[in-house]
Amino acid sequence: MTSMEKDRLYDLIIIGAGPGGYIAAERAGARGKKVLLVEKADLGGVCLNAGCIPSKTLINSGKLFAQACNLDIYGVIVENPRFDLAKAMAYKQRIIKTLRNGVGFQMKQRQVDILTGDASFVNRRAIQVNGDQYQAENVIIATGASPVFPPISGLDETQVVTSKEILEVDKLPDHLVVIGGGAIGCEFASFFSNVGVQVSLIEVLPEIISPLDNELAGMLRKSIKGVNFHLESKVERITANSVFYSQNGESKTISCDLVLVSVGRKPNVEGLRLENIDIDFDQQGIKVNQVMQTNVPHIYAVGDVTGTSMLAHSASRMGEVAVRHMSGEQDSMRYHAIPWVVYTNPEAAWVGMTEAEAKDKGISVKTAKLPMNANGRFLVENSGKRGICKVVVDAQTDLLLGVQMVGATCSEIIYGAAAMIENEFRVQDIKDVIFPHPTVSEIFKDTLYYLPT
Repeated sequence: MTSMEKDRLYDLIIIGAGPGGYIAAERAGARGKKVLLVEKADLGGVCLNAGCIPSKTLINSGKLFAQACNLDIYGVIVENPRFDLAKAMAYKQRIIKTLRNGVGFQMKQRQVDILTGDASFVNRRAIQVNGDQYQAENVIIATGASPVFPPISGLDETQVVTSKEILEVDKLPDHLVVIGGGAIGCEFASFFSNVGVQVSLIEVLPEIISPLDNELAGMLRKSIKGVNFHLESKVERITANSVFYSQNGESKTISCDLVLVSVGRKPNVEGLRLENIDIDFDQQGIKVNQVMQTNVPHIYAVGDVTGTSMLAHSASRMGEVAVRHMSGEQDSMRYHAIPWVVYTNPEAAWVGMTEAEAKDKGISVKTAKLPMNANGRFLVENSGKRGICKVVVDAQTDLLLGVQMVGATCSEIIYGAAAMIENEFRVQDIKDVIFPHPTVSEIFKDTLYYLPT
């Protein structure tokens, strides 16, 4: 073997540098493995560059502007607040650059080699990038997912964008139409309405955010100010300045100057040449087991490309599980306690089973709900706003099964419920925990005292 061939021989090659790929690279590098991280675009993947981070940066700017317009009740007078989109976009780019540099520093610290280009499989041990071949003992596919385009006439109109392009608009639209009432659609609807844009959201289902408890989803929808929701509606076609849709058999039209299509995402497998290695995959994603192995044992897949849990934090955990398994350590991917968050204004967060899911599984449950304004800290900081906490408990064992919340800061609380579900806390175990006062987190513990005995 020549020295050049040795240089291209790795313990682990990772395809994709998003939160699944770069976390896996960091964990493997920390274990002394020789790692090659291949990314066709920028370090951090979609999440850091065109997803989680830039969208939350803009959403935060929108929330601050909305707050600035309503501070007088707190005794703070702000004269004529104005939202400057160009400055918000510049701030967003600075955040992206800072975090991207941080990922690069992490990789350098762990001596991870980075290669920019499109990777494809030559065989089960070798990949090709920019015309050169590289071999590895193990491979992780972490190529993420891309927006789905529904079969709607007019998607090629210039005012139609996805969640990527909408992050680069250079002026605020007069009227935005969002197609899709999932997390991404609702978050952008909330941001644009916060900064004064007229927003209409069209959703084919009876309620937004389908994984969320239906009652809480309805409360969230009613709490998102300035958005006109059109539920149980189907978009028929799009023209240069209108969206045509049907609702209850009636044809309707909305005039607009920007349309966001946000109806889901599909795994990125194109160009990988998976046919060369007989990987088991379909339209839903690459098939994996509980340690993230594909049907080819030394080839793993993590994150959105698996289609199992399309969340950045899920991808990171999957990357950890894969690296630990290939290192001979015990671990497995578990999905029952993965927290979800929708970063609207107000936020929604949940983990574990909803009441309906538990009942569908034949589990006898007891539930309790408590309004957020029963909490001192929430009331102090969120005058006139609504929120709720709901807990789902196994009626036979008192085991905590699920928690759902709507209200400011719930994204920063839900991890505690996730840890308790993961570690099989029962109601009394949680009651024994001392929560700091005054904090919004207390609402979680207080809600438990309203469970039926």
